[in-house]
Amino acid sequence: MSTALPDPACEMAHGAPPPFAETRTLVAVFASPVASYLLHFARDLGYATVLVDPADAQAVPALDPSFVDPTTDIVVTDHDRPELGSVLHLALRLPARWIGVMGSPRHPAPHVAALRDLGVADTDIARIHRPIGLNIGSRTPPEIAVATLAGLIADRNARPGGFTW
Repeated sequence: MSTALPDPACEMAHGAPPPFAETRTLVAVFASPVASYLLHFARDLGYATVLVDPADAQAVPALDPSFVDPTTDIVVTDHDRPELGSVLHLALRLPARWIGVMGSPRHPAPHVAALRDLGVADTDIARIHRPIGLNIGSRTPPEIAVATLAGLIADRNARPGGFTW
């Protein structure tokens, strides 16, 4: 007879409720196909979700301290928008747990120049993650959203992601 304690993750996989409800918020910045899937899947993962886009009447127009706290992950889903620098500059002043910008590592990171133009220090710019998500070869918006969320979960749980256990 085994005297091992039950594994909470295994118990939850079999339908047991989580031992505590962790507060998590995901803010997707800029309406995009990836943002749509990101917010949809994040709700299934227990995140409260917010879409921020000054150009989208159905979205919240700007980042705001009322919904960004130390449990908030901010994902910028379009690195070509002219307001990229100002949005990230504001994000860096908020108490978000994690800030990232989507983009291929094969291309220059436009947020760096945009933030430097605003006088943001390199140490603050370094807080912004890019690329984001796990490297699973994702190409479609739903795959990119899954990779991004998997990366956020790995980071939140202090895990490297991938198949390194």
